[in-house]
Amino acid sequence: MAKVRTNSETTAHRVTISIPDALHCQFEELMTERGFVNRSQAIAEVLTQHIADYYSLKGNTLMAGTITLFYDHKRPGIKQHISDIQHEHIREVISSLHVLLQNTCTMEVILVQGASKRLRQIANRLLAVKGVMSGRLNLTRTLLPQIQTKADEEDAGS
Repeated sequence: MAKVRTNSETTAHRVTISIPDALHCQFEELMTERGFVNRSQAIAEVLTQHIADYYSLKGNTLMAGTITLFYDHKRPGIKQHISDIQHEHIREVISSLHVLLQNTCTMEVILVQGASKRLRQIANRLLAVKGVMSGRLNLTRTLLPQIQTKADEEDAGS
């Protein structure tokens, strides 16, 4: 493994790998379809996503991400139920965006930050709401700047 300098003056490591032909062909196809300018960029993206997925399963790693839901907004009580779950987790739920799709379908993207285990629990509750057709939790280890201004103890005394 050799260290190299990149254009932005950060240190990078040169790594040589060997992969089976079939995997190489799939990787080259992915690079082309995703528009990566070089293999290094593509491999860094794949590793970054894999590492984020790994840490999201470890438990209490602080992470940020999104919960994306697709649901039938005509189902009685669904919007209220989804909103109630978000209010129960007000410290983790930062914001949400609703996009009206064709027919009676709505896409809701919920921005979250907190312990990965807690975020998975919130996502699982939301995905289990009757009328939610599909959804997904996506996490990253890169965090939002601090948005809470009071500690839990101060909130309890107010």
